[in-house]
Amino acid sequence: MRPALEVAEIHRRVIAANGPALLFTDPVGSPFPLATNLFGTTRRAALAFGERPPALVRSAVEFATRAMPPALGDLWSARDLVAAGLKLGTRSVRSGPVGQVVSGKVDLDRLPVLTSWPEDGGPFVTLPLVYTEDPDGAGHNLGMYRLQVHDPRTTGMHWQIGKGGGFHHARAESRGEALPVTVFLGGPPALILAAVAPLPENVPELVLASLLAGGKIRRCPGPAAHPLLADAEFALVGHVPADVRRPEGPFGDHYGYYSLQHDYPVFEIDHVAHRRDAIYPATVVGKPRQEDFFIGDMLQELLSPLFPLVMPAVESLWSYGETGYHSLAAAVVRQRYRREAMASAFRILGEGQLSLTKFLLVTDRPVDLKDFPRTLEHVLERTVPETDLYIFSNVSMDTLDYTGPEVNLGSKGVLLGLGDAVRDLPREFRTSDTPHGMGLARPFCAGCLVVGGPSWSAEPGAAARFAAHPAFAEWPLVVLTDDPQRALASPINFLWTTFTRFEPAADIHAARVEVKRHHLSYTSPLVIDARMKPPYPDELFCDPETADLVTRRWREYFPDGNVEMGDSDRGHLD
Repeated sequence: MRPALEVAEIHRRVIAANGPALLFTDPVGSPFPLATNLFGTTRRAALAFGERPPALVRSAVEFATRAMPPALGDLWSARDLVAAGLKLGTRSVRSGPVGQVVSGKVDLDRLPVLTSWPEDGGPFVTLPLVYTEDPDGAGHNLGMYRLQVHDPRTTGMHWQIGKGGGFHHARAESRGEALPVTVFLGGPPALILAAVAPLPENVPELVLASLLAGGKIRRCPGPAAHPLLADAEFALVGHVPADVRRPEGPFGDHYGYYSLQHDYPVFEIDHVAHRRDAIYPATVVGKPRQEDFFIGDMLQELLSPLFPLVMPAVESLWSYGETGYHSLAAAVVRQRYRREAMASAFRILGEGQLSLTKFLLVTDRPVDLKDFPRTLEHVLERTVPETDLYIFSNVSMDTLDYTGPEVNLGSKGVLLGLGDAVRDLPREFRTSDTPHGMGLARPFCAGCLVVGGPSWSAEPGAAARFAAHPAFAEWPLVVLTDDPQRALASPINFLWTTFTRFEPAADIHAARVEVKRHHLSYTSPLVIDARMKPPYPDELFCDPETADLVTRRWREYFPDGNVEMGDSDRGHLD
């Protein structure tokens, strides 16, 4: 199979049908086998990381909350936790499998690097474990930043805002120095989970990896300054020079659209090390739910007990992978005095990677945040938009979110739904007096009406016009969309088509907006304009030629007929 487009489409169709992990034994142009979809179901993600790490995290939180300062009896009862703590970190070994072959003759063309989407800027390394060290000696970072292959020795280095490796590079660059970088591929699954974990800056990811793995991470000498992760499949050893940028992208990313071309630093590779029997690991990102979704949710489950410890008034928190995670989150908080909920909202929006959250729902009453329709109903029953909707303009935004006025910039919104219910939500839409141009109108859930309307190009101001129309007066929330049938097909579809296609400051409208005490006071209904706008990048679809090829060859790939062919364009969305 060809690493350019064909493998990615096979992967997408398998994951759309909840299919197995894949091993491509003879990818065209490479001597190395290729593995994908290793974590592409909830069950496989759980098998990869096991039950021990969540139990250990819960025990650590329970110990921290009940036994500070600890008494001797507390320490004895937590002896398993203490023993686990002694196994955290790394240990040095003289050699490891990753060092079986080491060469200064770098040729990335020998690796089966995937090109996933027809408009991608080229092949991208999609599961890189990028290791850097702070130039001032303040610790290391292990992150996952995609690498576009520019030539046989050079890749891009996609350091987005707020990333630890990028901070290290900025310090080195301010001195005119290159930053040593080692990129690992493969190895214990714990490394992948640690690399994508939203840990506070300078909290060492390799400590989390050892916690997940149940033992210290083995490191062995390498051909440059950094020791190598002994059990990785590959190590790309090199540096990121100062003041060098090259265009990177487009790239089909986990929002389900193409991230556009921008200039990024470059990674110059000096040595390649690998196992003799190395397998190249890869993944494919795109519209949810892809493999990264299952890793992300597993990570949230793992870290959720820590939220009340780090943010004491936050009882539970969930980011929705169906929106790319950063587009929408919801929280249950304690409110011990009036409006304390906003203090918790500010705490969440100021915490590491959570600071890139675009829209946040907050309540102080119990609700299952994973049940999004019920969570939305719960908030809408309680919200008073005149005082409970806050929109903050001119703030940082996730690099991959293109709904703002320019890359990395946009706005955030917080919607509170506190206390007892203040309204009974409508569940049916019945009126003969509808606004001109309105299409299908049906509830997504109680209180939230999905409405079709004219395209943004045909009428940019339709959302504001609809918000003022009396037909929607009893609905606290209306979502205006190009394709209401798609938005209503499932909660996943609603989440994706709504929250990846709006920016709070530009796309929230209301029947009336007034300024009161320097606060914008919104009178319901609130209308979210979730239509596609001209500046947005294209939605991801497989090209027809590759789609036809994979359809024709499916029985060649799986001659036993035991792997179902899913629909990669729709995937899990329905």
